[in-house]
Amino acid sequence: MEYWVIWLILAVALGVAEILTLTTALGLLGGAALITSIAAALGLPIPLQFVVFVASMAAGVTLVRPVAKRHIAKLQPRSQRFGIQAIVGKPAYVLREVTGRDGRVRIGGEEWSARAYDETLVIPAGATVDVIEIEGATALVYPRE
Repeated sequence: MEYWVIWLILAVALGVAEILTLTTALGLLGGAALITSIAAALGLPIPLQFVVFVASMAAGVTLVRPVAKRHIAKLQPRSQRFGIQAIVGKPAYVLREVTGRDGRVRIGGEEWSARAYDETLVIPAGATVDVIEIEGATALVYPRE
């Protein structure tokens, strides 16, 4: 069997593997094998075929891979926090004095029971606090400074 056929079979196999895995690395290897197949069909000796393979792979990694990564990053959805996790880090307004045991705050239009994150703190009504954590239906808050 001629070498260009072997390179072509390798290129097709790597192309199919790329379609199944979507890693871009196998696609780059397949492209390099395809280019090497053309070089082998033109009659290049085996050592030069490997040089062509390595050079085309290096060119693919430096030129094609960054572009592919940018496009893949645009397609992936950004992780968004929702539910209770979306409340953590938001500011809150103290409605009733917050201590290490109880209190009331307004977070984004909703009234929540609250406790001070640092149990020694007493946060007066009217203060602005940050939600540090949610424990059940209670917001653990810390005053803004």
